[in-house]
Amino acid sequence: MTLHQRGHLRGCIGRVVTLDPLATVVAECAAGAATQDPRFAPLQPQDVQELEIEISVLSHPRQIAAPGELQPGIHGLLITRGRNRGILLPQVAEKHKWSREQFLEQTCRKAGLRPDDWKHPQTRIEVFTAEIFSEAQLPSLPAAAENNSPENKTPAGSSESAAGRH
Repeated sequence: MTLHQRGHLRGCIGRVVTLDPLATVVAECAAGAATQDPRFAPLQPQDVQELEIEISVLSHPRQIAAPGELQPGIHGLLITRGRNRGILLPQVAEKHKWSREQFLEQTCRKAGLRPDDWKHPQTRIEVFTAEIFSEAQLPSLPAAAENNSPENKTPAGSSESAAGRH
């Protein structure tokens, strides 16, 4: 779950692998991104109006044998060495136009490692893909409000079928 406020990152919390239902994970991660990301102060009620929500549903990570298998913008990265672990989503590399090496270095930094620790034989490099759902991809608010106007709604209890409306 990624939260943006006025185009800037405002919180990002997630789970790499879970057995919980997606709706539960989305709700928990939204609350976590709003209140538990250590990089930011907790959101206040007045901040909610300015938020843009982005949900990334991740594939299962798979270890790669060589860094050349990494495709920035397609793959996200999970780097682990000892107790240190860092993850960056595919859209992060795409947004910053990072090369493969820059993406590896930045993920190491996020893990609290030295930038070149991805080259260390005991560093585990895993890739994943993500299905991304973002409010930025939705129609603008005025268009959505038009679709919800009283003229476009069928009164409750109406016998008109959904298939008959256009």
